Amino acid sequence: MNSHLPPLSALRAFEAAARHMSFSRAAAELHVTPAAVSHQIHTLEQDLGVKLFHRMNRSIELTGSARILLPGLPEAFAGIQSSVGRLRAHNDTGTLTVTASPSFAAKWLVLRLHRFQEQCPQIDVRISATDDVIDLSRGDFDIAIRYGTGNYPGLAVELLLKNEVFPACSPQLLEAGPPLQTPQDLSAHALIHDQAIERDPLVPTWPMWLKAAGVKDVPATSGLRFNNIHLALDAAIAGHGVVLAYSAIAAADLAAGRLVRLFSLALPDQFAYYIVTAPGALERPKVRAFRDWLRREAAL
Repeated sequence: MNSHLPPLSALRAFEAAARHMSFSRAAAELHVTPAAVSHQIHTLEQDLGVKLFHRMNRSIELTGSARILLPGLPEAFAGIQSSVGRLRAHNDTGTLTVTASPSFAAKWLVLRLHRFQEQCPQIDVRISATDDVIDLSRGDFDIAIRYGTGNYPGLAVELLLKNEVFPACSPQLLEAGPPLQTPQDLSAHALIHDQAIERDPLVPTWPMWLKAAGVKDVPATSGLRFNNIHLALDAAIAGHGVVLAYSAIAAADLAAGRLVRLFSLALPDQFAYYIVTAPGALERPKVRAFRDWLRREAAL
């Protein structure tokens, strides 16, 4: 069977003319001239190789071919209109889907999200906390916040936050001792590691920080290990040891006094947090609104 479809505009003109049994009334509905409707129908007749209307002096009449073509078209156009309407509503308000790592979602994004909801109550935000790299081209997610180098080919990428890395512990541990006045004092405490981050050679680790601090007799690889920084920070807050904190993720805990920064030495993180979207996504108002809000929050 020939799968070729005639032009949509020609089918639309035919459906309106057949429904109204009038070229002029169809033209008024479609906001074009009667001559334009007549031209579209002539184009359709040539495309299909059949005659669709008997044209009389003051009226038109459907041909047998037209009566075969017409059923289903009104419902089809109503379905198209409904689908486009849903898309426009989804783009303008509706649901905004965001993917971010569990640590960033819990320690940074969720703590601030109420401000976005106050500013844009018409947008329902759904957050998927995962370390998986989601394919944004599939359309399941509107925006991603990724931790990495920023090299994401084919996507729109904007820097959100940079990190620096430094030791931190709970104020209770600092008070209870043993003392933590110099990096050498770390030898008396458990070090808390984030195994997920330590797998990448570009990310600062305890061995790197201790080497930069000139400390040689602290076991750099011993201590507690967790598979994400969120758990590692919570372990430090609970007083189980000293964590190598990442400034962006630990900011809220430091500001609230749940963690205390130790020493002055910080290492720069070669990775950063980036706002990532599919090409053209920022043309949608809800995506642009969320991107702009993220940038404002990061600047605070």
